Amino acid sequence: MSYLEDLFSVSGKVALVTGGGTGIGYMIASALAHGGARVLICSRKLDAVEEAAKRINGEDPRGVVEALQADVSSEQSVEALVAEVRGRTDKLDILVNNAGVTWGERLEKFPFEAWQKVMDVNVAGLFHLTRCLLPLLKASATGDEPARVINLGSVMGSTPIGDGAYSYAASKAAVHHLTQILAKELAADRITVNAFAPGPFQSKMTRFATGTEQKAARVGENVPLGRIGRPEDVGGAALFLCSKAGSYVTGAVLPLCGGIHVATGTSLFDMS
Repeated sequence: MSYLEDLFSVSGKVALVTGGGTGIGYMIASALAHGGARVLICSRKLDAVEEAAKRINGEDPRGVVEALQADVSSEQSVEALVAEVRGRTDKLDILVNNAGVTWGERLEKFPFEAWQKVMDVNVAGLFHLTRCLLPLLKASATGDEPARVINLGSVMGSTPIGDGAYSYAASKAAVHHLTQILAKELAADRITVNAFAPGPFQSKMTRFATGTEQKAARVGENVPLGRIGRPEDVGGAALFLCSKAGSYVTGAVLPLCGGIHVATGTSLFDMS
């Protein structure tokens, strides 16, 4: 094994990626599989994850992708997912809490029910799944090779950007804070907990704005680095955090947003 392979390989590891059939979840699952991991991906729609697994496995990765049907919208559905994972493996090296939902509406019309639904999946489901999978994560964790948890936040959770998705933005701020709490509490168990705070990527959730290359380019014009995210942006970050290279990182909220989080508007004292 070369130096780079030793540093960034996830060969032999077992991962679970929720919402792994599309978008950022698919990008992460693909990267982990190509890095050598056995990747379980789940979604409410079994056909979506079966198609995703078929597509990634057809690329002849070093690892393998397995599809299963599950969701994280309720206590019962989370526990059913945990039972399914336990039936497939006795340890879990990587948990990627990617599944999420959003709701967009103008401020004057934003409905009360948009809060419960979004918070149930994006925050409560993430927390409950992580807690229930702790025995499997602890079973794989060592001092030299911690177990890894990656939570999907959003640049909207760290920057005051509402864009009509008020409960979504608030839920992602909660994910960022919860990530740091869990990082502190699980460090003694040799489990790292980090989060991604993505900006715009092409996904089912952002299809209304990035569904075509023309639309994606137009959105990219509003990003400081001039483009939307690519699969390798989030895939590379996942391999970093899940491999030896990232074993000393915990409690980080990694911005994958092309600089949106530091865009503060025009200069107050422009001397040009």
